[in-house]
Amino acid sequence: MQNKPYRHNAASDRIVECGKEEKAADDRQYPFHIVLVEPEIPANTGNISRTCALTGCKLHLVEPLGFSIDDRMLKRAGLDYWDHLDVEVHPGLEAFLARYSGENMFFATTHGSVRYTEVSYPPGSFLLFGKETRGLPKDLIASHPHTAVRVPMGKDPSLRSLNLSNSVAVVLYEALRQNDFPGLI
Repeated sequence: MQNKPYRHNAASDRIVECGKEEKAADDRQYPFHIVLVEPEIPANTGNISRTCALTGCKLHLVEPLGFSIDDRMLKRAGLDYWDHLDVEVHPGLEAFLARYSGENMFFATTHGSVRYTEVSYPPGSFLLFGKETRGLPKDLIASHPHTAVRVPMGKDPSLRSLNLSNSVAVVLYEALRQNDFPGLI
């Protein structure tokens, strides 16, 4: 990919450049934004894309990706939901953070000091999740201690964390619940 943000236009199955002028009008329609920072496993991203499509959330993918967007496993896991999904691909974490500076962001991490149920998620917030093998960068978490949220888990150190797609679903549905499941039946 080039070093510009792109948005997946599912109706035409193309990646198109997403201009800054689109941001203000376009992003207000989403209850939440799911941000996957350097995802590695296509099946996880496919499952998350399905969750985003069914909840009306926008999916952001932050490069580098551990797979191609055209990956067979990614499409298979997302089934036929890709036509109902808006995806924006960013050339890196710094580019994403610069583009959406000033927005409400929550950082899901096993190193968070706040339970995911102990914060209020304003509509339109960005929920960030890190790569499957390492999570989000530690300096990012350290610089946002009050919005670094965690899902409670057991104490066994050999069990690192929940599956990424499960973590996204758990945190997203809490945010949706707090907002009375906007647009959902």
